[in-house]
Amino acid sequence: MHILEYITENFVKQSQVILGDHLVGIYLHGSAVMGCFHEKKSDIDLLTVVDEPLSNETKRQYMDMVVQLNTCAPEKGIELSIVRKNVCKPFIYPTPFELHFSIAHLQWYKTNPSDYIDKMNGTDRDLAAHITVVYHRGKCLFGKEIKEVFEKVSEQYYFDSIWNDIKNAEEEIMENPTYMILNLCRVLAYKKDGLILSKREGGNWGIDHVSKKYHGLILHALDEYASGRSMKWDENYAREYAAYMIGQIFSAL
Repeated sequence: MHILEYITENFVKQSQVILGDHLVGIYLHGSAVMGCFHEKKSDIDLLTVVDEPLSNETKRQYMDMVVQLNTCAPEKGIELSIVRKNVCKPFIYPTPFELHFSIAHLQWYKTNPSDYIDKMNGTDRDLAAHITVVYHRGKCLFGKEIKEVFEKVSEQYYFDSIWNDIKNAEEEIMENPTYMILNLCRVLAYKKDGLILSKREGGNWGIDHVSKKYHGLILHALDEYASGRSMKWDENYAREYAAYMIGQIFSAL
C-alpha cells in the first residue's frame, strides 16, 4: 500500500472513532490532489471539519493519534487543521481553527502537550488558501461533499492568504529556495490568469510566462522538487528573481 493511502485510510478510521457524530468531513488538499506528491518533498495536507468546539480531552486524543500516525508519514509529515463547519460556509477570514499540527510544532507537543492544547488555537490566514484548494481541487475522504461544507473563498481573501506567504520573498528566499521560487510563480499565475496551481504547475507556468532570464532558476527548482535532491543555489540570482517577481505581482494588482 502506498504511504499516502496508508496514512489517509488510518487517519479517517481513527478520526471517526475519536470525533464520532461530531465529524462533518475530512478533506485532502495540497500536492496529494494536484498530481505532484513527492515523498521527500511533500507533506500530507488534511483538513478536518467538525460541528462543535472540541474539548481539551478530545484535542489531546486527536493529537496523540496524529503524532503516532506521523511516525509513518513521509519526511515532511502530516499537516492538519481542524475547523468548525460554521466558519466554512459562510467563510470567515482570518479563519478560526480548533487545532493545528505540522512537524514544525512536533517538539512543542512532545515536550509540553498541555501547553500546546491550551495555546494551539486562534485564526490562520493560510486556511483561505487551503480551503480554496479544497473547494476547487480537493478530495473528500469522508463525510459531506465539498460544496455542501465549503463556499468559494473570495479573490480578496485568497490573494491576501497567498500574498502573506511570499511578501518577504527577497529576504526569505534562501530559507527554502525551491518552495519560494515555485510559489512566486503560482501567485503570479493567480494574479495574471486566475489559476489555482500546485508548485510544479506554477513552475511550468513560469517557464511560459516569466522572463527568460529566470528560466534557469525555475528549471533548477522544478528539478529539485521532482527529484528530491538538494541543489546548490546562486543567492544573488535567487534574490534578484524574488525582487523581479514581487514587482510583477504588484504590476498585476
